[in-house]
Amino acid sequence: MKVIGVTEFGGPEKLGPHEVPEPHAGPGEVRIRVHAAAVSPTDTHMRIGDYPVTGEPPYVPGMDAAGVVDEVGEGCPWQVGDKLMAIALPVGGKHGGGYVEKLVGPWRSMARIPEGVDFAAASTLPMNGLTAYQALEKLDLSPGQTLAVTGAAGTLGGYVVQLAKHRGLTVVADAAEKDRELVASFGADHIVPRGDDVASRIREIYPDGVDGLVDGSVQNELVVPAVRDGGGFATVRFWSGPVDRGIKLHKVLVAQEYESHEKLDELRKLVEEGVITLRVADTIPADNAAEAHRRLAAGGVRGRLVLTF
Repeated sequence: MKVIGVTEFGGPEKLGPHEVPEPHAGPGEVRIRVHAAAVSPTDTHMRIGDYPVTGEPPYVPGMDAAGVVDEVGEGCPWQVGDKLMAIALPVGGKHGGGYVEKLVGPWRSMARIPEGVDFAAASTLPMNGLTAYQALEKLDLSPGQTLAVTGAAGTLGGYVVQLAKHRGLTVVADAAEKDRELVASFGADHIVPRGDDVASRIREIYPDGVDGLVDGSVQNELVVPAVRDGGGFATVRFWSGPVDRGIKLHKVLVAQEYESHEKLDELRKLVEEGVITLRVADTIPADNAAEAHRRLAAGGVRGRLVLTF
């Protein structure tokens, strides 16, 4: 079976195809023949060795995949031929990353792909969708409260804005001038220029600060001042603060959602209802994964690059 991974950490040129033994589904597990695997910044961090890994190489990135069931273990509700999307765990998981021809995982790590959506688009939803879901869950804001979103033009940021609006929140989001129309299409109530001074821009609209903030652009201490005293701050890159003024720091860890089938299925329904918009920047053959990583590192990609198998 072909996988796309690294035998030593480094630049995109270290990423390439390798042959490994074919995995099989055990009890409570299902295997999909992968047709698409989304590429995210998390994958590039694994490739360069930022995360601890165990076992033998090749080490395989990828937290999102979509494909067709070709093997079902005992006790699973899926059937051969079902079209599913899945979240994968490249680090700390039993089955590894999603850049693979065949992915095995617990059936609860998967859900049906949204009706009318192709494999490439479906593969962009699990990891970032569940990250957005968890961030809003931890902030626990009520309808009418205010939420700021940094990195709103990105895949995660876009999902956060759309889910927040669906929950009745008032959203202020950042955007470069070229991305204002895109971010507005997600439903943001206010749009401020992105940059190191984004907190002051948000305070111009909400002088006392917003009730919560999801830091999709990973600006950390630069954007904490946008949050009101006693508000909430959701970090997606393990930042530990410090924060003051009674602000609650929420660390968003999507690996905790590995078997959150119900949440992933809810996200599927929201796509079908038009609440969430899936965006594919381009599809690239899996053997050319290094090119995808180079393009992502160069910046400016809107939507997800997706590897096809």
